Amino acid sequence: MRAGVQGGDGEAQLWQRLLVPVHREGWRFVALFLGASLLLGLIAPPLFWLGLAASLWCAAFFRDPPRVTPVDPRLVTSPADGVVQSVRPRVPPAELELGDAPLPCVSVFMSLFDVHINRTPVPGRIRLKRYRPGRFLNASLDKASEDNERQSYRIETADGRTVGLVQIAGLVARRIVSFHEEGAVLGPGERIGLIRFGSRCDVYLPAGVEPLVLPGQRAVAGETVLARLDGPQQRLEGRRS
Repeated sequence: MRAGVQGGDGEAQLWQRLLVPVHREGWRFVALFLGASLLLGLIAPPLFWLGLAASLWCAAFFRDPPRVTPVDPRLVTSPADGVVQSVRPRVPPAELELGDAPLPCVSVFMSLFDVHINRTPVPGRIRLKRYRPGRFLNASLDKASEDNERQSYRIETADGRTVGLVQIAGLVARRIVSFHEEGAVLGPGERIGLIRFGSRCDVYLPAGVEPLVLPGQRAVAGETVLARLDGPQQRLEGRRS
């Protein structure tokens, strides 16, 4: 009987991994893809299966898996799933009003196959929110931080520290969707927005804070710790193996 219970728990966990919820922002796109698949199937039956595969990819793009975020206001967690593209000082966008001196910045690049629901890197209040139209260059390029369309947030923690978050549209991205307005109070790892389709997030840390990740690492939104806002700061070194 005990083995049967364990087996049932394992099956339930498997289905939970497979049946990842789709965010409500994505359902209309899934419906459009399915509608196009049916029309293509009337023209040529094999095209229906190609359209169905594209519809499944669209549903996967908008997947919104639950995440477990540490409840610690001193931790900065990744706002996005993807690869840590760069960890270096960068002058924050002028609209963030964080000054013109370089600040520690962690950039996370999202491919077309990563989860694109973005989460707040720290709990706190959105003190400033600014949208800036721009170009749609490859988000992996450094110049994308300056030239591309972006949505910027300045988030203030309960102890008065400020962290900047910038959602940057990419080569095929054409829309940044924000879930909260200026003044909203967000909890740890709370969903803050999404970018369609393929993009990048930059996190600007307070001066003197050393990132705890390295370029090339995989990051998970709401779970991977990017930095600690207090305590001893030590610069990381990495080795590929």
